[in-house]
Amino acid sequence: MSVATSASAAQAVGEYLQSPDDLMKIAAFRKKLEKEKASIDSKLKSGVKDQLDATREGLRKLVKTRDSVQAIKDEMSTVDKTYNDPSKVVKTFDQISRVSMVHRNFAQVEEMVNNLKEMYSRLDDLEGMLESNQRDITGPAPNLLPIHHQLHQLETFRNQTLHQAKKSSADSRRTLNRWFERLDKVIADFDSYIGALSRNVLPIVQAGHPDVIVKLCKIAELEGLADQKAIAIKLVKKAANLDAAAKFKSLQADARQIKHYRSNLMKNITDSIRQKFEEAYAQNRENPGAFIDDLKWLYDDIIRIETDVVPCFPPSYEIYNFYVREYHKALNEIIKRLVADEPDAIVILQLHAWMKEYRKSMKELEVPPELLVPPLLDGKDQSLIDDYLNLIVKKLDEWSANLMKTEIRDFTEREQPPEKDADGLYGMQGAVIMFQMINQQVDLAADSGQGAILTRVVEDSNRVMRQTQVQWITIVESEFKKQVEKPEESPPGLVEYVIALANDQIKCADYAEALSARLEPLVSEKYSTVIIERLNDAIDGYLDVAKKCTQTLIDLIFNDLKPATKQLFSPTWYNGIMSQIIETTRDYMSDYQVFLNPSILELLVEDLLDTFLITYLTALGNASKLRMPAAIDQIKNDVSEAFQFFSTIKPANELEGYFEVIEMVLALLEASKSLVFLSFWSFAKKHGPCLAFVEGLMKAREDLDRSAVSEVMESVKRKVRDEGITDPPEPTIMKKIVIQGTFARLLQVAK
Repeated sequence: MSVATSASAAQAVGEYLQSPDDLMKIAAFRKKLEKEKASIDSKLKSGVKDQLDATREGLRKLVKTRDSVQAIKDEMSTVDKTYNDPSKVVKTFDQISRVSMVHRNFAQVEEMVNNLKEMYSRLDDLEGMLESNQRDITGPAPNLLPIHHQLHQLETFRNQTLHQAKKSSADSRRTLNRWFERLDKVIADFDSYIGALSRNVLPIVQAGHPDVIVKLCKIAELEGLADQKAIAIKLVKKAANLDAAAKFKSLQADARQIKHYRSNLMKNITDSIRQKFEEAYAQNRENPGAFIDDLKWLYDDIIRIETDVVPCFPPSYEIYNFYVREYHKALNEIIKRLVADEPDAIVILQLHAWMKEYRKSMKELEVPPELLVPPLLDGKDQSLIDDYLNLIVKKLDEWSANLMKTEIRDFTEREQPPEKDADGLYGMQGAVIMFQMINQQVDLAADSGQGAILTRVVEDSNRVMRQTQVQWITIVESEFKKQVEKPEESPPGLVEYVIALANDQIKCADYAEALSARLEPLVSEKYSTVIIERLNDAIDGYLDVAKKCTQTLIDLIFNDLKPATKQLFSPTWYNGIMSQIIETTRDYMSDYQVFLNPSILELLVEDLLDTFLITYLTALGNASKLRMPAAIDQIKNDVSEAFQFFSTIKPANELEGYFEVIEMVLALLEASKSLVFLSFWSFAKKHGPCLAFVEGLMKAREDLDRSAVSEVMESVKRKVRDEGITDPPEPTIMKKIVIQGTFARLLQVAK
């Protein structure tokens, strides 16, 4: 301890003496410290003096109290001696006592008889007054206190009478009980009336009769005192000598039943609050949203209680705190039941928003937080959001599953042609219904004002949309496969339904884009980034399905064209196969142009062009023999016929770029052996070396023998090495050309 004190003192000195110049101030520092010490000593002396004075005063009071207690004990001892042996004081005490008892008994009997005679007439009056009050439970109740006063007198009379009759015969006691049956009924009716009043405290005050509540509290107070007296008497009788206690009339009231008016009053108020919430909820049980909207009365009640009800009760009731606690508890019970009934998503969000408003409103009403316990839903507000989101997931999954079940059945069975919209385009109901569901849930989430909730709903919607997209791609692939492999088992109309599905996907992409634009300004950047990302992902998915549909439409064309495309560059090709290919394609395109959304029709035409060129060039590159120059003339005829057709569905100036590759290939076929490398140079600069394709062409040329082909390919390869020709940065259509090996060609020739 001394070491710590020394260290503390040294530290204090160090704070004052931090530089050599501070040594000159030692005297001043010393005076300052002495002055502070003197001040502290003075305060300590004063405090010690006050404490000693208080201690002395306490001791004096204890001594005085001890003397007073001893004096009381002495007096009580004297009284006890006098009571136990009053004959020592009064010689004729026994005679006086007997005469007094006889007189008292006569007086009591006379009083009892008179009271019994008057009781029924008094009960007639009381029943009339009580019935008058009961007609209007929220009325002024002018007879409330008179009724209670007289009933209290009659009840006291009954208790004393029954107590005195304890030693009487059983018949006498039964007779007395029959006499008091009517009184018992009136007392029960009055207690029932008091209960009804206590269950209507607020309506009575609202009706303009606060004095009734004041009277009610006064009655509860009087009955409480009577209860306390009866309980005290019973305790005394248990502790005291029964014979001695029986000598006192005040101890003859043990027949009174304890009524607990105050506790019953508070219990009835609690029951009335619960009943009010129960009735409000029952009225809107089928429409819980309306119940939540109508809860504004709760705030009106609390304001009215504070201003009008509180002045009617004694402060000891703490009635405002009691009302607020009971209102909060009843509200919490009803909300828990509402949530347990599994309401719709809109109701859950509405309840969550209302609970936030409730806390804010109670704060504005300056309600102490400690009265609002337990918190609503035990403070698990987030569970509401979790319930809402789980419900959204469940509903979206159910709705989308039912929707897809219907859509897929229509798509696969194709019993009826697809519907047409106002523009005459094929379509299905899926797009509209899907986004009606999604927009409904998104709007509910947006109304909550919480970006996190809206984001979660969008994420779940994205998940559902992606699931349906995957399903559609699988279904389209499956139906196309059935059409190709087992056409006899495939219902007609696949083309029409694929068109309808493609149109649907474009609609969905447009709806998703509109939804993204609508939601972006509603939330902060933190949430808008996620929302836009998810909706863009959904849009990409819809475009992927639309792309799958257009590719399937093209595949359906070329599936029908397989017999014709297999004859390309075969001996029968020289007789003209292209007309058949073009006419078949034209038939399909006539439907596509009429019923397919223009925005994807253009993409389909481009893909159709690519597929046509790939098919043609692949067949050319894999040709086994080309009769020269007849092959060149036929190719030119094919190109002319194809160009003429495609110019009907796409501007001619845009087609030239597509057919340029065939012009380059024609140059390779037309070039002499020694000049092939020049044509190759123009071809390779744009499309890369493509040596396998070029070699296939050279081998197919009937005008070149094997040695000539070898020389041509040697010059071509040399050109590639010398010029460093590589594949272009962006792949061209030639990248999709597949050249068969020698063995495959031999098999093809054999066939």
